[in-house]
Order: sequence, then C-alpha cells, then structure tokens
Amino acid sequence: MTLTLTMVRHAPTAPNAQRRYPRPDEDAPLSEAGRALAAGLRLPPGAAAFCSPSRRARETAARAGFPGARTATALAEANLGVMAGHTWAELEAQHGAGPRGWIEALSDPADATGPPGGETGRAFHARIHAWLGDLPQSGEVVAFTHAGPLLAALRLCVGLRAAETLPGGVAVLRRAGGQWWLCELRQAPLR
Repeated sequence: MTLTLTMVRHAPTAPNAQRRYPRPDEDAPLSEAGRALAAGLRLPPGAAAFCSPSRRARETAARAGFPGARTATALAEANLGVMAGHTWAELEAQHGAGPRGWIEALSDPADATGPPGGETGRAFHARIHAWLGDLPQSGEVVAFTHAGPLLAALRLCVGLRAAETLPGGVAVLRRAGGQWWLCELRQAPLR
C-alpha cells in the first residue's frame, strides 16, 4: 500500500512580501499574486485534503480546487513567540545571535527549547509526527500548511535538514512499507 502526500506551503501574503513573521493576531489573506499562484497550482484531483486553520492556508486550498479541505490544527505554523511580527533584521538588531539559536532549536525534533514564549522543537515536531501517523495507509492526500510544518515533515519523514520552501512551494512525499521518500520539491514561480 502506498500513500502519496503532497504538502503545499500557502501562497504569498503581504507579510511574506515584507519578509516578516506574522503577528499572533494576524491572519493575512493572500495577496493578488498569491491568489493567482494558488489558482494555478497543479495538485492531484480527488485527493483527501487537509489545511491549517489559518486564512491563508484555507484560501490557498479553496483557490487550488479544494474548498472542502478539512482543518487540521496540527498543520498550523509553529508558535514563534517573541519572533512573531518581526523581520529577521529586526530580530538580530534586538536580540543579536539569539534568533539563530531559537530557529535551530525549533528545527530540532529533540530540542526542549525554542523561541521565548513559543513552541519547543520537541513539541512542534511531536504534533507534526502525530498528524503524519494519522494519515491513511494508502491513497492521495494534499495538505495546505506553512513553511514550518512542511519542513518538519521533511525532517521527520526523510531526514532532510533544510530546504528552501517559498510561498506556494510543494513537496511530494511517498510512503510504502513504512518508509518515506521524497519524490519532488518544487518552488512556485516568482511573481
């Protein structure tokens, strides 16, 4: 039995264009370019679809042809704590080397730390691991999510430590016989 999992990072938003982590109270819609990109995604028709509860993920799913995607809280972006609402340059100006360590901790499935006020690497990866474990044994699944959960799934499934995942990017994973492999990693065209 084979399962094909297509993970989609939501299409672009204004915070993405500003290269800023979203604020906790911010649920930005897709930008005009994001709406066009989402409508042009080529995804397996008829796949079971899941999405993060965020507006940007739900809107990407709907515009990509999956308006009935089931909400999965496990697919929400990592809680970034003090990093939320800031650009990388702002974070380094305020906290020096701290943000690099926080991101590395959040990227480590075994790390008991993370950004102050945010999720730990262990807790973040545990929720993605649990979601992956609940997937069907076979068939096609599409998941609309964020960079963090997509990268966490790549780490957990195939040991890929880092990858560039721009808004609208897609990773296709396949599982058979209890083993995962990466079939495709594609970036959305820049607009």
